[in-house]
Amino acid sequence: MPLNDRTISISVAVMCFFGVAVVSSIRGISSITCCKRAMAAAVIMYIVTLLVVKIINAILISAMVNSQINKQKESADGSGN
Repeated sequence: MPLNDRTISISVAVMCFFGVAVVSSIRGISSITCCKRAMAAAVIMYIVTLLVVKIINAILISAMVNSQINKQKESADGSGN
């Protein structure tokens, strides 16, 4: 079953946004700079997470397809004897 890439990416981006915002706020950076940095980090994390989840889905689907192909080959070889 493939992973839901957008839900995971949005969750990671939101966590990143608030994490960067809190760290920037603690360091005493102005509010507008804090907001800009948090938004940029969230966008970057969204894109990166989206790509990573798509790669993981491709690997999982490939493994599932190979598993089914191997099962079919084994059942075909077993029935021929």
